[in-house]
Amino acid sequence: MKMHFCIPVSQQQLDPLGGRYVLYSVYLDGYLFCRVRYSRLHRWNEQLRRVFGNCLPPFPPKYYLAMTTSMADERRGQLEQYLQNVTMDPDMLRSDVFVDFLRLVQLDTFNITTKTASLDIFLPDGRNIAVEILTSDTAERVLEVVSHRMGLCQELLGYFGLFLIRFCKEGKLSVVKKLVDFELPYVSLRSAEVENCKVGLRKWYMDPSLDSVLMDCPAAVDLIYMQAVQDFEKEWAKPTQTQRQKLEALQKEHNQTKFLELSQEVRHYGYLQLDPCTCDYPEPGCGAILSVGNNEISCCITLPDNQTQEIIFQMNRVKCWQVTFLGTLLDMDGPQRTLNQNLELRFQFSEESGWQWFVIYTKQAFLLSSCLKKMISEKMLKLAAENPEMQIEVPEQGKSKKIPHSTKPERLFSFSTKKKQD
Repeated sequence: MKMHFCIPVSQQQLDPLGGRYVLYSVYLDGYLFCRVRYSRLHRWNEQLRRVFGNCLPPFPPKYYLAMTTSMADERRGQLEQYLQNVTMDPDMLRSDVFVDFLRLVQLDTFNITTKTASLDIFLPDGRNIAVEILTSDTAERVLEVVSHRMGLCQELLGYFGLFLIRFCKEGKLSVVKKLVDFELPYVSLRSAEVENCKVGLRKWYMDPSLDSVLMDCPAAVDLIYMQAVQDFEKEWAKPTQTQRQKLEALQKEHNQTKFLELSQEVRHYGYLQLDPCTCDYPEPGCGAILSVGNNEISCCITLPDNQTQEIIFQMNRVKCWQVTFLGTLLDMDGPQRTLNQNLELRFQFSEESGWQWFVIYTKQAFLLSSCLKKMISEKMLKLAAENPEMQIEVPEQGKSKKIPHSTKPERLFSFSTKKKQD
């Protein structure tokens, strides 16, 4: 599936000889990833083409005369599409020519040199592991280092990920974003400009039943147990009073296996809860708490009369979704570091009267989109296991199989920008 790359803004710059060039601000998951020139992207595309041949998506052509405003905007959109499409090939994502280029532009954009550094990786129980890394190490590499320290089985790394997590007042936490494999955690942590933000290790799957795959690895069990306890403490999971009493007793006994088995029966266990946001149902401006997991989106909506209503959208009812940025990206100091202050995510779902749209205004729109994509990937993988004749592409699991045309999901992610209405 496409990654959340977008180039919503570009700026003209002067080179040392007085010539003009365009600098493109590339955002990933709503945060500034790099600033890069067309010429540099063009050279990268040529390097990729020498390795992968004609399987690359089309790259915007060179212009040998001065570009008009419309031509410049067309090129910006074409580069955005190129970045989204080139990241759909899992073999390309793992290639040295791909990773080395993105590593370099991240370092150059934020003026960070390659050196040895210490990075704290926080665990769900509040402890942290200090690991010695290079500032140029990718999230994939840092995860390998941390997992080795913890004794986590190498074949289970795909079930975990590194996240930027903001620790708020009163012990609350907010998941800011998941770091993709080629991101540099040291750079992302410093460039995000999020207060009280840390790099955290969490499980990365939305289907709670996948816990069973990890139960033979003690280090993996420790991690998912820590996260389960944290989710109950933060009230992301919603046990009944009876379930809570049993869970507390099992926790006192340090019986992790029984604790996790009982957790499977708890409402919203294994879900990711977003920060409070607003939605357009039943009317614009209603407050909402979203929990995402187990192939559904659960919305607890505060109605105008202060009553609450829960609406559940099963993913098999969701046809597509779109993230839209509302507002301006330029300030006196240049492009903003994040898009996340003015985002909406709208998804189309089926009901008896036909297709309807549900609109959510949340700074975690890209994180929510990542969770929706993850749920689709897990569902397709499960279908493929149940139907061996079906082949499926699941890049995050390191596989590269083709989905027959007739079995491709219709769901679609897209990103757009529009001016904020007064």
